[in-house]
Amino acid sequence: MHVEIKGELPGVFYRSPAPGEPAFVNEGDAITEETVVGMVELMKQFTEVYAGVAGILESFAVNDGDDIDTEMAIAIVRTIE
Repeated sequence: MHVEIKGELPGVFYRSPAPGEPAFVNEGDAITEETVVGMVELMKQFTEVYAGVAGILESFAVNDGDDIDTEMAIAIVRTIE
């Protein structure tokens, strides 16, 4: 089964903690509910985005630096059953 990881806040999505640093996770990585998959910047405040589901990160639905809205799909996870 595939599940979307959705943003809880509008803002700018980042896949890494800082420019030039490795991404929190990459496509194909195994993740848990507590895995940080990115950050959202809103008014110079950064909020981590947690997977909320265990599985394999199949793909990102947005690119690094994209504007996102609340409840917008950020990534797709194939759950492990």
